[in-house]
Formats: sequence, C-alpha cells, structure tokens
Amino acid sequence: MTAGHPDRPSIPTALVRRLVDRQFPQWAGLPLRRVDPAGSDHVIHRLGVDFAVRMPRHADALGQARKDFEWLPRLAPHLPLAVPEPVAVGEPGFGYPWEWAVTRWLDGDTATVHALGDSSGAAVELAGFLTALQRFAPDRAPTPAARADLTGEPLAARDRATRAAITQVADVFDATAMTDLWNAALGAPDWDRPPVWFHGDFHTGNLLSTDGRLSAVIDFGELGIGDPARDLIIAFTLMSAAPRAAFRTALGVDDATWTRGRGWALATGLNAYTAYAADDPRVAAQTTRQITQALAG
Repeated sequence: MTAGHPDRPSIPTALVRRLVDRQFPQWAGLPLRRVDPAGSDHVIHRLGVDFAVRMPRHADALGQARKDFEWLPRLAPHLPLAVPEPVAVGEPGFGYPWEWAVTRWLDGDTATVHALGDSSGAAVELAGFLTALQRFAPDRAPTPAARADLTGEPLAARDRATRAAITQVADVFDATAMTDLWNAALGAPDWDRPPVWFHGDFHTGNLLSTDGRLSAVIDFGELGIGDPARDLIIAFTLMSAAPRAAFRTALGVDDATWTRGRGWALATGLNAYTAYAADDPRVAAQTTRQITQALAG
C-alpha cells in the first residue's frame, strides 16, 4: 500500500483492485476506474457498469458501510427519489484498515445551482423527499440514546469551531453578520417534537440529476434521528430566494427551526471553507455561496 498519513491512508486504484479481486472474485473481471472529483469522505471507483466501490478516506467516515447496509434497503421503498442500493461490505486488507462498500451504480450528474437553483419545482420535490424521510417509521424504531450511530451532534457542539472559523475568515465575509446569525441559531428554541429521521449531509454534492431533473439522493453517512433543522442546509447550497421560500412553505418550517437550519448552513459552510477552499476552487465557490445565502436568510 502506498504510504500515507495513518488517519488518511492512500487509496490507489491498484489497492482497490486487489481488495475487490480477493474478497469478491465474482467481480474480478470487471473494469475499475476512479471517479473524480470524489467527495471529502470517500474515494469512489466505478466497477464495471453496475457497481460503485466506496472507500472511506478517514476515520470519521467509518461505519457508513454497515449503516447503509442496514437502513437504506428499509428506507428506499418510502422515498420518492432513488437512494444507493448496498450490495456488499468489504473487509480491511492489504494495509487498508477499514470496512468499505460496494453499491449499485446510480446514473446522474451532481446537482448544480446553474441547473436547479431557480427551480421551485425541484425545491418542492426536495421538500417532499424530506417529508417522506421524516415520516419513516420502521418497526422497533431505535431511540437516539440506544443507537449512537444515529445520534447527530447538536448545533451547540460546533460553537467553538464555528467562532474560530468566523475569526479566521473575517477578511472574506462579514464577521458581525456571521456572529449575529450564529448567536441567533444557538439561541433559537430547540426541537420540542418527537425526533425525526434526517439525512444529515443534505447539500448539492449529495444530489444527482438526470436530464435536468432530480433523480437520486446519495451519501447517507450522517443519517440519524433528531432535529430536522440540519437538512435545511440544502436551501442555502442549492436554492435561490423564490425556490427557497417554496421549499420552506412545502416543508412547513417554523421560525425557530429555520433559524437553526441557517446556523447549520453557516457552521458546515465555514468548516468546509476553512478546510478546503484554499486548495479547491470548486469548494471555495460552493461554500462561499452557502455562507452568503445563509446570511441572507
């Protein structure tokens, strides 16, 4: 295995080839190619025509393979857009330290502001997806306390990092406006209704479109049960003002939840901006929009 940081192992295609061939010999003859750009959490390869191989890049992405295998087949029949279909879970090997996943390949392009940002129809469709997700009620539904992997961190857990990021980028964005929004989000009343299911990382990079229409939602690594405000991030990463209003109306979001959602958009946008924007112009543009749209409301 190529040397790398122990917390972020190198994942060359040759390594993925060896793992697939050893653990799943039925797919040994299928071509394998890396997909770029991939996400920040996984290196993705297309395996043949029908499959994708997802390799966690770092320890924070651990557990998704098993979590997807358990929950996505149960969620899929209840959701109006396609979601990944897990096929197999791979084991560590050849120096690679973690479990990994094989899923069915989903055709489509990553959703973009240019294609869908002004579409109220797409906004309402996304509201419908979240409504269906929040209504998902499996038999013996676990409580967050019983399932640590389904318990998302509270917004307040991001306080120190978010305030540090505000200071760090004060020459790029309006520090006073960011601080005011952050204080308002932390001060907003908490979700006081029964906990609901959330995607947890609901932004443009995790939406696929085909022929100009939404077709799939991917990357459920942050799937959990609790406050749905974190899924409002999509309103600030994808939508312009009019679709955003249509989305909020269709979803029936109250003022407190909307304010917490703006806080989630600010916090996650700042986290990605400070971590990746200097090296990736694509991330810089996406997160700049996310932050400025969250400030706009």
